[in-house]
Amino acid sequence: MLIHPWDRGARRESLDFLRAQGFGQLVASGRGRDTAVVVPTQFLVADDDTVLLHLARPNPVWEAIAENPTVLLCATGDWAYVPSQWNEVPTTYYAAVQLTCEATVLDDPAEKTEVLRRQLGVLEQDAEDYDFAAQHRLLPGLRALHLSVREVTGKFKYGGNQDADYRRRISTELATRNAPGDAAARCQLERRLAAERPAERPADGLAGQLAAGRPLFGGAGRQ
Repeated sequence: MLIHPWDRGARRESLDFLRAQGFGQLVASGRGRDTAVVVPTQFLVADDDTVLLHLARPNPVWEAIAENPTVLLCATGDWAYVPSQWNEVPTTYYAAVQLTCEATVLDDPAEKTEVLRRQLGVLEQDAEDYDFAAQHRLLPGLRALHLSVREVTGKFKYGGNQDADYRRRISTELATRNAPGDAAARCQLERRLAAERPAERPADGLAGQLAAGRPLFGGAGRQ
C-alpha cells in the first residue's frame, strides 16, 4: 500500500493497533491462482513475532497455504471521513496494518488446544474452565495456524503532513460531529499529536519556539 513518510507507523505502534483490533483478513496467494484466498478471521498477537489463529478444516485457505506458506494478515480501522468543509480536499483518516508472515499449520490436538486456550483467554474471562476434551467434534473439525512475522507495515493516515494546529482543529470537528467511528479516529489523531509534542514540528512556528523556550529575537529576546 502507498505510505507517505508522515503516515508510516513504527513497528510497536503497528503491532499495538493490530493487537487492539483482533480481527482482520488472512490473505493467501497460493501459486498460479487468478485471485488470492481471503479469509475474515479473529487472531491473537501472541508476541511481537508471532500470531495465532484457528479456522475450520473445510476452509479453502489450507490449499493455498500448502502451495505457498507466505501470507498476509491485514487489519484496518479507526476511520473517519473528513469533508471538504473541514479540508480543501476531502479525505478519509484511517489506520491499516499488514503483516507478512510465514504460516505453519498445526494439526496436533495438543497444539490446537493450546491455540484455542490462548485465544479464548483473551476473549473470555472464564476460559480456563472451558473443557475442550468434552467437545469431541471440535478439534478434528479445525486446524490452527502459527504465523511467524517477517515484516510489519503500518499506515496511520491522520493528517501528518499538516501542522499541529490544523490537526487539533480537525480533532475538534470530529468531537463535535461524533458520528460512528469519529471517536476512534480522533483517539489516533490525538495519540500521534501527543507523540510529537516533546519535539514540536518546525511548521508550528511561533508556538513551537515559545514551547521550546527559544528566544524570538536572538540573545535573551525582549521581555
